[in-house]
Amino acid sequence: MLPLLLIFPIAQLTPAMPPPEEVVQPQEVRPLPGKLDTVPTFNSNSPELVLKEGILLSTFPPDGKKVPTAHLNFPFRGRFDIFAHHITKAEPADNLRRHSPSETSLYLGIILHNPGSEPVKVNIWQGASYLSQPDAPFIQLPSFSQNLLGKVFAGPGDRVMSDVLRGVRQEIFPAQIEIPPGKSRMLLNLPIPVEGLTPPLNGRSTLIRLQSDGTVYAASLAMFARVNPDGSERSPTLEEWQNLLDNGDLAGPRDKAPTPLEDTGKPRIYGHVAGVVGGSRWRALLVDNPKARYLTIPHPGEVFSYALSTLHGGTLGTGQIQSASMLVRYPDTAYRAHGNYGIQYNLKLPLYNNTQNPQTVSVSIQTPLKEEQLGKPGLRFLSTPSPQVFFRGTVRVRYKDDQNQPQTEFVHLVQKRGQPGEPLVLLKMKPGDRSIVEVDFLYPPDATPPQVLTVSTQAQTR
Repeated sequence: MLPLLLIFPIAQLTPAMPPPEEVVQPQEVRPLPGKLDTVPTFNSNSPELVLKEGILLSTFPPDGKKVPTAHLNFPFRGRFDIFAHHITKAEPADNLRRHSPSETSLYLGIILHNPGSEPVKVNIWQGASYLSQPDAPFIQLPSFSQNLLGKVFAGPGDRVMSDVLRGVRQEIFPAQIEIPPGKSRMLLNLPIPVEGLTPPLNGRSTLIRLQSDGTVYAASLAMFARVNPDGSERSPTLEEWQNLLDNGDLAGPRDKAPTPLEDTGKPRIYGHVAGVVGGSRWRALLVDNPKARYLTIPHPGEVFSYALSTLHGGTLGTGQIQSASMLVRYPDTAYRAHGNYGIQYNLKLPLYNNTQNPQTVSVSIQTPLKEEQLGKPGLRFLSTPSPQVFFRGTVRVRYKDDQNQPQTEFVHLVQKRGQPGEPLVLLKMKPGDRSIVEVDFLYPPDATPPQVLTVSTQAQTR
């Protein structure tokens, strides 16, 4: 007779871990006041995985281009942002077209073009671009870390958003680019190397805030490194990028096409974004009603929340879609900018203690379970959060402390699905006190919406 372990798989003999319990936190969920501004954002995120060189996103006119459908004909002038987030890998080996055995680097190029008859100056206000390896590897971090110096991050998107939140312009970006009439200039020309990595997988995230004094067109492109006579790699030249833009097709492989925004009863595919997004920043003044000047704190022991980054199928009962609209897009990419990657939230809470007693008030960010309509009166969390990280990024909090001194803190959060989160700030408010709290963050790539901003008042102890 064979031993039992040879007959029955070990998994059958090991009792399955019970699923984490859902915990319903009774709290009112409110739509977020305010709205996105009208600053357009060039958003290059599809295909996210790039194995075939080509055009990632072009807002150039289609005239004279070999593949007219690859060009969306959207001019920028004045303030605009550029966001790009792509990864590549080197296996299976036949997916990468190499010129030599040593060549593995895919280059990301971002090109700006001046179609006019006068020079155009483009100011770069803030900008950062990082690789996953070695700049910002995905490491495990605590759920809550002070991040005053910007040294806490996991993943390139996390690090880029933290830099831009602080107003950083990385040294790789000049303060200004001048583009002669009818000419183009490279804004970015950097590799995503995979050679020597295990696994051979790498990604690059980029966010740049710009202002031009004339009309420009923009494109993001993917091209494998060119090879010098001695076999070493070199970055593509402006002329090579221009040739790819004029004669190339869309990069590949293409991502899964999104499902329609309307609920079809089938699994929802949001898709990745490739197009121009309508908005760069969401400013919100959180007050009791549109005519009020303050936000009354909850009753002791009670909680209310404001929805953040809500999307189709995940409005948490508010009916509010915060996903930015697409001004232009490719037909096989996301219908809206689900997740609002790279978009900044500026949230101002003029808190007011209208009670006769001192109160302790907290403001926090939370990651409840995604719902369209709330199945129970409150938000659902998990007793043990899921292993998947749903939010990883830095939040700036400004407030006045107990001595009425202004404080600015940068807090790095790592929240998993169903995680209630910890207070960003705890305020001790005297009867009749008013206290302004400002919360700012850029919604980070690799995060999964929605989240909520929660205000709670501690229950009184007897």
